[in-house]
Amino acid sequence: MKKYSFFFFLITISVLFCSQYAQAQSPFDTTHYGRNEAVGKYIHLRGFNMYYETYGQGAPLLVIHGNGGSINNFLYQIPYFEKNYKVILADSRSQGKSIDNSDSLSYEMMTDDLNALLDSLHLDSCYVIGWSDGGIEGLLLAIRHPDKVKKLAITGANLCPDTTAVDPFVYHWAMSLNDKLDTMPQTPEVKHERKLAHLLSFEPHISIKQLHTIQCPTLVIGGDHDVILPQHTLLIAQSIPKSDLWILPDSGHSTPIFYKDLFNKTVGNFFKKPYRVITGFGRFN
Repeated sequence: MKKYSFFFFLITISVLFCSQYAQAQSPFDTTHYGRNEAVGKYIHLRGFNMYYETYGQGAPLLVIHGNGGSINNFLYQIPYFEKNYKVILADSRSQGKSIDNSDSLSYEMMTDDLNALLDSLHLDSCYVIGWSDGGIEGLLLAIRHPDKVKKLAITGANLCPDTTAVDPFVYHWAMSLNDKLDTMPQTPEVKHERKLAHLLSFEPHISIKQLHTIQCPTLVIGGDHDVILPQHTLLIAQSIPKSDLWILPDSGHSTPIFYKDLFNKTVGNFFKKPYRVITGFGRFN
């Protein structure tokens, strides 16, 4: 069966456009990230075996992938950030090598999985990067486990699954995907895809009130032609007390791929510099 998960779809499209030749092999298939036997480990936590890899030395940096993705989605970020950070990446529950055959899956569940991983590594304060669903989990980590997040950078995250947040074309595509999966023979693979598709169409549900509780400095990122509507990305930034907003021009959802160098440099600078409150006449600067 073809993989239908939304994030996997986006990555595939990105690779097709990035490649100069139709027959070129995807860098996501050839990279050793996500399949590096030298550093890859499994840890049993919260009822399943989570696969994770770590790179570099320094302050801990947790990097979280999106729906249907895996560690290898960050092949352009790992080499950059491992120079100054201990980069921690995990395949989320029911994705990549982190197999979970249970019927349930939620953003809160995956967020608590990441918290348990950090506990097992004896880490109590991390920098965090989250892309797409990983951005949602980054927000929830800062809400549910605020001691774990020192600074947060998210790209392509949303608070709700409806057309106030998501491009209408994508919303209806995701809903039709759920309908299609519901009518198919419920093999283990179809049930697995239904779990991921359900997240796209029916979750998350994060309130503005919850965003108000986030205390860590947060860089909120989106493309001006993102799957997530720019006005929704603005709403997220406006609702977090210490936030910076970065909307990339001529950009869709895959900011860490298409704008990898600028993305890495901007997020890296955000992590390095103290958060600056700009008020009064400072707004003229």
